[in-house]
Amino acid sequence: MNGQGNNRKNGSVLTYKDSGVDIDANTRWVGAIESAMRSTYGPRVFKDRHGGFAGLFRLDYDDQLFRRNYKRPVLVGCTDGVGTKVLVAVKMNRLDTIGIDLVAMNVNDLITCGAEPLFFLDYLAVHKLDPNHLLRVIEGVAEGCRQANCALLGGETAEMPDLYRKGDLDLAGFAVGVVEHGRQIDGSRVEPGDVVVALPSSGIHSNGYSLVRKLIARAGCKLDKYHDELGETLGDAVLRPTRIYVNAVMSVLHRYPTKRVIGGMAHITGGGLMENLNRALPSNCDAILQKSSWPVPPIFPFLQKLGTTKQEMYRVFNMGIGYVLIVRPFYVEGVLKTLRRAGEKPLQIGKIKRGSQRVRLT
Repeated sequence: MNGQGNNRKNGSVLTYKDSGVDIDANTRWVGAIESAMRSTYGPRVFKDRHGGFAGLFRLDYDDQLFRRNYKRPVLVGCTDGVGTKVLVAVKMNRLDTIGIDLVAMNVNDLITCGAEPLFFLDYLAVHKLDPNHLLRVIEGVAEGCRQANCALLGGETAEMPDLYRKGDLDLAGFAVGVVEHGRQIDGSRVEPGDVVVALPSSGIHSNGYSLVRKLIARAGCKLDKYHDELGETLGDAVLRPTRIYVNAVMSVLHRYPTKRVIGGMAHITGGGLMENLNRALPSNCDAILQKSSWPVPPIFPFLQKLGTTKQEMYRVFNMGIGYVLIVRPFYVEGVLKTLRRAGEKPLQIGKIKRGSQRVRLT
């Protein structure tokens, strides 16, 4: 029997498409997302690389208008996803915001050490590749990159019908940034007397959705139902995208290019203030926060009433604080003014005291 016969069963020949993967759809997909990617390109991206296997990005750029030169550059990288928030987005057929979430979860982590985001890559895994349907995800990623002033340099879309059920998708992202050696922020300069300045969240952001979904399902709440206490539908409240704090934080760092006015920063994600702000503290300092100093968005008391405790809410969610800067006292007013000019509504929510690297809510 010849080789061709060995590959036949009942007279049929299997193709890649028969196994659930459509190469032609992938080719159409690459063409469809090109404009979204190019909308994020700045002068440091090598733009004429159509069909390349990797993206190219200049670390330095000499044009006066876009000057970005580093004497001792340190590259910074991070990766993250949006967790089970994806399941809520799929259920509501609202895929336009989770791409913003994906970028936010990465770049907000990146800037905590003082790094400028440079470029971003995404990984999208699906049961079946539907370019028209999934383009909204990539357009969201591109929007997030524009907000963060970084380039969507590339990505990967994997069609895996044997691994994912019909309608399923998963997202991961990868961000790369740069900071000048000696200018990185790691919390080691935080001292007693420093002031904790907070930037508000837009709501849940992208953490704790396993609990969110369980509470909603157990209470029998409908995502498309309007609630007076929320001022919107429940679905709108839980799908509001994560805020991106890059421009605000970079504006502060650029205003003080030599002075060390920021001792530490924290992106408030899963684990809330207690488990994230302590990562920006040295071992001999505590952060004392006053809960009454910031408003809690209505989605949080709404979820608590569905069947959990206030202690658990503060242990899991950001409770209205998305990002924190620890500021030297002399510079607080200047930092607040800079943040307001960047469109933020900063709040002083506490102070640093001697302690043992704990966050205390009063």
